[in-house]
Amino acid sequence: MTTLTLTSKPLTAEAFAPFGDVIEMGAGERLLINEGTAERFVDLAEIDVGAEGGRPALSLARAQPRDLPMTIHMVERHPLGSQAFIPLGEKPFLVLVAAPDARIALADLQAFKTVGRQGINYRPGVWHHPLIALEEVSDFVVIDRGGEGENCDEVHFNEAEQIVLTG
Repeated sequence: MTTLTLTSKPLTAEAFAPFGDVIEMGAGERLLINEGTAERFVDLAEIDVGAEGGRPALSLARAQPRDLPMTIHMVERHPLGSQAFIPLGEKPFLVLVAAPDARIALADLQAFKTVGRQGINYRPGVWHHPLIALEEVSDFVVIDRGGEGENCDEVHFNEAEQIVLTG
């Protein structure tokens, strides 16, 4: 049996760049709007959903908390569009990713922990685990691709490949 134990590292824009964008206040261009009563942080993620006639879709998701350590059994990717998750509360969550190669190996996986005020945007084709909420139920805004076309590939790891995420 091959076992990979992953401990998350802090989520930063630089470390996450190969997989997508970190979405957080203070990043990007800052504009004062609404007669100076609000700040707008502009163009924080590259939303890419137009492949094969896709359209932007806005959804909400509620994730149940996971206990750590947890065994990872699968990852998924969305080849036709990006996928953004923006937390509605200030609850940290874990992000497990690998580059958008045709095949995925255990050694390719990386784990990041958000500070609770950060969202993420996966580039098209980036392998990732579904939402990993910590501590309590967490709500998210989801921006991804709607429309026709097969846009979800899954890989289930065999019993000889075990990935343990420790947090």
